[in-house]
Amino acid sequence: MARQQEVQQALPAQQRDEAYFRDRIGKADTAEKLVNDKRLLRIALTAFGLEADLNSKAFIQKVLEGGTLKEGSLANKLADKQYQKLAAAFGYGDFAVPRTKISTFPDEILAQFRARSFEKAVGEQNNTFRLSMNAEREIAALAAKGSSELAKWYTLLGSAPLREVMQTALGLPKSFASIDIDQQVSTLRKRTEAVFGSSDLSQFKDPAKMDALVRRFLLQSEMQGQTAAYSPAATALALLRR
Repeated sequence: MARQQEVQQALPAQQRDEAYFRDRIGKADTAEKLVNDKRLLRIALTAFGLEADLNSKAFIQKVLEGGTLKEGSLANKLADKQYQKLAAAFGYGDFAVPRTKISTFPDEILAQFRARSFEKAVGEQNNTFRLSMNAEREIAALAAKGSSELAKWYTLLGSAPLREVMQTALGLPKSFASIDIDQQVSTLRKRTEAVFGSSDLSQFKDPAKMDALVRRFLLQSEMQGQTAAYSPAATALALLRR
C-alpha cells in the first residue's frame, strides 16, 4: 500500500494540486475567498471527505464562517462532524486571523488531502477497502477523544461511512438505520460488548482491537456479497443473461 500511495502522490495532477494549494491558500483570508476559488475549495473539502459539497458554496461558506467555538454554530449542529473538523481547521469563524496564515497549515491540510485522495482512488476499485481505510483513521481518532462514550456513539452514527462499517461488522441490516436513534446506540453498544468485550468505543485506541474490527467488517462484507450473489433475484438475472 505504501508503494501505491507513493505512485498516486507522484501523479502530475496531484502534484499540481498541492503546488496550487501551497501558493494560494495563504491569500484565502476569508471563507468567501476560499469558496470562490473552486480548486482550493475542492482540495479543502477532499481533505475532510466532503468533496460531494463542492457545488454547495453558500452552505460551506456558512459552515466556515460560523466556526466551532460558539455552541449554536452550524458546524456544531450538523450530525456529520467532518463539517466541524473543517470549520475548526480553517478557523475563519473563530479567530480574527484564520489558520490559513499559519506556516504549517498547508502541510496539515495536504497530508489529509493525500490520504483522502488515495482512499478515493482505492474506492473506485473497491469501496469496501475505502470504507475500512477511513474507519481505521476516523474510529481510532474518535476513540481517543475525551468526550463521553455516549457522545462518541452519537458522533459515529452521524457519519455515514463509520455507521456502515460498524453496522456491517456487527451483522446488522441496512434497515437498522431507520429505528429510533437511542435504540440504535443501545443495540450497537450491546453488540459491541458481545463481540469485542466492551461496549466502549475508546477500546479502539488499541491497534489490535481496531484491526479486529476492520477484519470483521471485511469478512462480513464478503459474506454479504456472496449471499447477494446467490439470492433468488440474482439467480434469475443470471439465467436471463444466458
